[in-house]
Amino acid sequence: QVQLVESGGGLVQPGGSLRLSCAASGFVFSTYAMSWYRQAPGKERSLVATIAGSSTNYVDSVKGRFTISRDNAKNTVYLQMNSLKPEDTAVYYCNAYRQRGSIYNYWGQGTQVTVSS
Repeated sequence: QVQLVESGGGLVQPGGSLRLSCAASGFVFSTYAMSWYRQAPGKERSLVATIAGSSTNYVDSVKGRFTISRDNAKNTVYLQMNSLKPEDTAVYYCNAYRQRGSIYNYWGQGTQVTVSS
């Protein structure tokens, strides 16, 4: 059974930091691209960052502030978020994706991040 379990969200003041974690199970973690998405109230879910192998990509709005990383030995992907802004407030979702013939696409349940003074 595939599971993606996010943790690490919470309330933080502007300029603060949080580290999100996503623990994966039920699939071969190292063979999947892992991503973080976020969805703010009233907005569509959007991509924040992706890590595939050692390659990373970020949406422009988080470049230089967020860092995605993975530990294949622990089946975990992380999102270090620094210099947080109120506009970073959203539910953050972990995603696992692989396309080899068939498409495999899995989601976590999300973790709330609120940036407010």
